[in-house]
Amino acid sequence: MSGATGMRAGRGRVRAGTTESPAVRWALIGLALVFMFFFLVLPLAAVATEALRKGWGAYVEALKEPDAWSAIELTLIVAAISVPLNLVFGVAAAWAIAKYEFKGKAFLTTLVDLPFAVSPVVAGLIYVLVFGAQGWLGPWLSEHNIKIIFAVPGIVLATVFVTFPFIARELIPLMQAQGTEEEQAAIVLGASGWQTFWHVTLPNIKWGLLYGVILCNARAMGEFGAVSVVSGHIRGQTNTMPLHVEVLYNEYQSVAAFAVASLLAVLALVTLVIKTVAEWRHEREMKALAELPPERPAPTA
Repeated sequence: MSGATGMRAGRGRVRAGTTESPAVRWALIGLALVFMFFFLVLPLAAVATEALRKGWGAYVEALKEPDAWSAIELTLIVAAISVPLNLVFGVAAAWAIAKYEFKGKAFLTTLVDLPFAVSPVVAGLIYVLVFGAQGWLGPWLSEHNIKIIFAVPGIVLATVFVTFPFIARELIPLMQAQGTEEEQAAIVLGASGWQTFWHVTLPNIKWGLLYGVILCNARAMGEFGAVSVVSGHIRGQTNTMPLHVEVLYNEYQSVAAFAVASLLAVLALVTLVIKTVAEWRHEREMKALAELPPERPAPTA
């Protein structure tokens, strides 16, 4: 009886904490739906409508065009390179910041956040200053026939820079909240560093790591500013999908531009669906763990 009474009292406290009237709640919900319609649904519908304005055949031909296919391929290649690199860098940075105390820790945290504070265009200009023909390393690179700027390596470097914080910033607060007790226990029991990471740390951070990878991949495929500076806009060679959309639109090829833009929108929606499924599975796993009976203490001799 006391348990039931406590549950009823708890529910009463929850209801008492919600003071908004039904009219206010419905107004807020309606405002959110209107906002989503005008800023999310309507633009996506406009992109799809413009892409299919001349029919399905014209849409397919716009995507089959060699320059468009080259832009799609380059976008996927850049994402396939930059996301794994940021996966390694992000996990290493989060591990160092969350699990260890050392001099320069605040400075390292600031460096992780730097791409959030610096404009992507400025980041691209920095790479041009360092690796460009007239840059600090430009003459040496030219002597050794190494091309960074206006080539794929420069695009990868710029993409890695702007996407670096996503994985690290997703993992740092998660690792800090978990503490180091489990890792220390594993080491005391004789586990190696790799065994501790693989069997203790990674299972605890897998969902945060997945969220970070999803966000990193989405930004890598949609990056425009930094890539625009270092790519040189060479059609069929250094144009990614966002750059190709800009080129087509400036040439008044609106159907082709919106066709490629619609493909980017589809990739973004797929990313959103994957993130939603991951969050749903995470919540279900947490609910299952919460419903497990508490462990009984071992009997004493």
